[in-house]
Amino acid sequence: MKPRVWIRHGVLITYGAALDTALHRHHAVQLVWARGASSCQWRGGNTTGNLIIDSQVEHKLQLDEGWILLIEPQCELGVKLRQMIDGKEVVQFEPLLAPYINEHPKSNPNTQLTPLFSALNLSLSVDPKLTSTLDRRIQTLLAKLDRCLQGGCQKPARWRASDIANELAMSESRFRHLFRNEMGIAWRPYLRWRRLSCAITAMMSGHSATESAHLTGFADSAHLSRTFRAMFGISIQQARTLFSSKER
Repeated sequence: MKPRVWIRHGVLITYGAALDTALHRHHAVQLVWARGASSCQWRGGNTTGNLIIDSQVEHKLQLDEGWILLIEPQCELGVKLRQMIDGKEVVQFEPLLAPYINEHPKSNPNTQLTPLFSALNLSLSVDPKLTSTLDRRIQTLLAKLDRCLQGGCQKPARWRASDIANELAMSESRFRHLFRNEMGIAWRPYLRWRRLSCAITAMMSGHSATESAHLTGFADSAHLSRTFRAMFGISIQQARTLFSSKER
């Protein structure tokens, strides 16, 4: 079935069938609520059903139909999910969920996701806030990056570590250390993850792969496609098919 896609602060949500993917890893924590058959392969083995997949775990997911949420580990929801899996790479959960709502998701996924979040004893939020434990300087930086989701993308050249360090009144080495310590990931790969989110937003707005690559700081569509495949396990052509069925 043709997927639907929503992008919110800290969360990318899709509903539908997962495309056949290659083994891949990404920064997000992944929450899978299967309506049809699902399976996940990773170095620890294979499992099926409803899943939480930790950040940076290399895996391959197949899903006939259902919800997939990619969640920033440092947002409130991401922190709670990581506490639930308690250091494990992939966790299967089989809560007694209320039935799927019969109507297919339209412009807002909140109603359809309520049974899932209630069963997991989590607060439903598709606009999760950053955890308050983050250093305020890092919170300020991430808030600036979030402007891309509000249609205010800034030129990629403005995101050099040296420039950010100057803005934050610290040395570049201190900024890099602080960012890795607070976020659990180095600045450059995190920025690459955020630029992919911007590329998704661009494609959902109707831009071609080449236009999206140039808008978000990739050298060309081939560079964007390689990065897509490494992080999501799909090609840019598959991504274009997916994101052309957008819901904002």
